[in-house]
Amino acid sequence: MKIFDCTTFYSEHLMMDVRFNILNENVDKFVVVESKFSHSGKEKQLNFNINNYPKFKDKIIYLTIDHEPEGIINEDKKENKSSIKRINSLKRIELSYNYMLKGIETASNDDLIILSDNDEIPNLESNKFINSKKKLIIFKQLFFYYKFNLLYDAMFWYGSKACKKKDLISMSWLRNLKNKKYPLWRFDTLFSNTKYSNLEIIEDGGWHFTNLKKPEELYEKMKNFGHHNEFDDSGLTVSDLKKKINNHELFYNHFTDQKNENKWKSNYKLKKTNLDILPKFIQENRLKLNDWIIE
Repeated sequence: MKIFDCTTFYSEHLMMDVRFNILNENVDKFVVVESKFSHSGKEKQLNFNINNYPKFKDKIIYLTIDHEPEGIINEDKKENKSSIKRINSLKRIELSYNYMLKGIETASNDDLIILSDNDEIPNLESNKFINSKKKLIIFKQLFFYYKFNLLYDAMFWYGSKACKKKDLISMSWLRNLKNKKYPLWRFDTLFSNTKYSNLEIIEDGGWHFTNLKKPEELYEKMKNFGHHNEFDDSGLTVSDLKKKINNHELFYNHFTDQKNENKWKSNYKLKKTNLDILPKFIQENRLKLNDWIIE
């Protein structure tokens, strides 16, 4: 069985280098998809350069999207502009995920397909993962903000998800799997494309390193990511984000309702952790990654 690691790319050079190095020994092919359009529809240059990763070049399948998805709605002069922005964003995200299918055309039916955002790194050395016989796999990941060792300890992140190619409906379907194993008596699992009982949640499933960026870079990301319409309404500035990073505080409340305007007013303090809970590559390259580690 071969393993295909599939992810998207915007401009996350640090995370891509870390990802390749951590997963290289266990992954056979890295599928990387980059679009010429951000989630907000802004045209952008292609930033991924395969020649920057000579060690992994033979494993990388790099795909580019040069068009918008079908059905994009005109956002001008609409009363519900924020909702339309979100709908258009979801269409662009779905296109990016499903474009990955071109990168797994050579995979056999029994090869494993893993889907992640590039800051979600699955632990492929977990014994539970190695020994799993389930149809679907979800990786339960430690959640870090701003730095490799600033832990958000209030919740886990269920990011990376996997299945064999023969069980794959679509990449967007895989991404949207509910992070819960349902009991066999739940008959609704027989008719659902998101609820499953034949599913394994890997408890030591890896690491989610989100927003490892300078304040200016983080602001640019938030203006163009999937929920850019909500960030536009938040009023947060580069200066606000810089203050949050320096104070080791969240700027987003993950526990509020989607429509709660206070979601952008979190003051939750992140916890500095020891490096021994991080991937070996990060531990062994502490000096190289020093700018992104809290002493």
